[in-house]
Amino acid sequence: MPQYDILEEARLSIQHELDTAKDNKDKDERNRLGQFATPTNLAMQILQYARTLIPPNDAINFLDPAFGTGSFYSALLRVFPHDQIRSALGYEIDPLYAEQARALWAGTLLDLRLEDFTRAIPPTASDQKANLLICNPPYVRHHHLSPEYKAHLKRQAMRAARTTLNGLTGLYCYFLTISHSWLAPDAIAGWLIPSEFMDVNYGRQVKDYLLSQVSLLRIHRFDPHDAQFDDAIVSSAVVWFKNAKPLPTHTVQFTFGGSLTHPQRATTIRTDLLSATHKWTSITTAKASAPSVPSIRLSNLFDIKRGLATGANEFFILPPQKVFDWQLPREFLVPILPSPRYLTSDRIEADPTGDPIVDRRLYLLTCSLTERQVREQHPALWHYLEHGRRLNLHQRYLCHNRSPWYLQENRPASPFLCTYMGRGSGPSATPFRVILNRSRATATNVYLMLYPKAPLQQILQRNTSALDQLWTLLSDIPIHMLTAEGRIYGGGLHKIEPKELGNVPADAIATWLEQSPDPLILHDRERMVQLTLF
Repeated sequence: MPQYDILEEARLSIQHELDTAKDNKDKDERNRLGQFATPTNLAMQILQYARTLIPPNDAINFLDPAFGTGSFYSALLRVFPHDQIRSALGYEIDPLYAEQARALWAGTLLDLRLEDFTRAIPPTASDQKANLLICNPPYVRHHHLSPEYKAHLKRQAMRAARTTLNGLTGLYCYFLTISHSWLAPDAIAGWLIPSEFMDVNYGRQVKDYLLSQVSLLRIHRFDPHDAQFDDAIVSSAVVWFKNAKPLPTHTVQFTFGGSLTHPQRATTIRTDLLSATHKWTSITTAKASAPSVPSIRLSNLFDIKRGLATGANEFFILPPQKVFDWQLPREFLVPILPSPRYLTSDRIEADPTGDPIVDRRLYLLTCSLTERQVREQHPALWHYLEHGRRLNLHQRYLCHNRSPWYLQENRPASPFLCTYMGRGSGPSATPFRVILNRSRATATNVYLMLYPKAPLQQILQRNTSALDQLWTLLSDIPIHMLTAEGRIYGGGLHKIEPKELGNVPADAIATWLEQSPDPLILHDRERMVQLTLF
């Protein structure tokens, strides 16, 4: 077996031991630190493609800002001629991985530094900078970054790439932009990152950087149903660019599915058109080839909000037996829908009290009285709240930021709800369920709540059959329209947020309204203008 194949076998063994040890110590630690090792086959694909972008006579200064045990470095040694590799520099913040990697690659030209790459000082001379950067940066969500570290990252991104990143940006986007200072002119960079930046709001600044500061060459998006990582639920993409300002006529290749070297679909798009495209993941989908411009969207007809977040569902959401056991006053209890998996029907009827007729009945505890008023007027409720205090629930983030800590968000019942997350397989399956709610039950944040705007609400109140008709129209929205506005993660997990749902076309509903016999809107253009907010 060739020398570097033997080293790769040893690296895989080390990687497995380190990952297992971390999981045994703290199963969630690797997730918080964003440590997801690149599979060998994928690393080889990326370096093989990189070789097609590097002139054969160019000496390589290699850089990996998130080295791990060295999956990309191992592939580099097996793909490129050894006499073409002039230097190799890696950064690794975790001493466990860095020490093992140093020992493994001790006989090679690797310079591996135990340091946070975002705090390292880049070289100033062009010949000392990298002309080939390959990286799988840590996938750390913004809420795991301290305010101080996030402020540091923002300063570094601005200094390196003249880019101000959104506060919701994950660590991987900071790595991408901060590395700009480390690149030699015309350097090639390949980034294995989550594809979500292509669709979400915080990715806008990253996309601006890719379109203006460098020449974006290609983005390959892997099929979300074919996850590249066994230990991460994330849809992956490989972003390639050259460190050179783009020409006015520059075009970008988008590929999808299959492998990096043998994609299922490919298309090329001019950067001026790309800059006007909100969701880049739609570029390689069949439905995106000739997009239509809807006259209205759901946001013209509905106020869409996430359901409420209690901060302690196990305390604030109670089954009837627990309500009885604690003798909680009915006036502080609001019916609330169970998780979608407990709903056997997408149509929820109400009993004479307005409570939902569902198998799993639940009630939300909420109260606006002060603690003194509760203690004096409702001793049973006070006893239960004291139980919550002993559990330190009042110190949890959401509870601590409410006054009083047991008062919930204002989320009245809505006639329509949409699940915000799910999986769908098959041509007729949908990851999102549209639910008709005839009860007075509110909902948690696993639902999106659709509140009809005033003109539409008036129509629904006057016409008893309109509610069912509108529900049917909402349920019949084509699947691809919903998924095109949302985002997809590894394993086919779809998510959609309120603004994304609001951006879904609603032309079918507009046609229904225009054809309605309702005297207030029939042949009444002004009424339609008010209704659709043109």
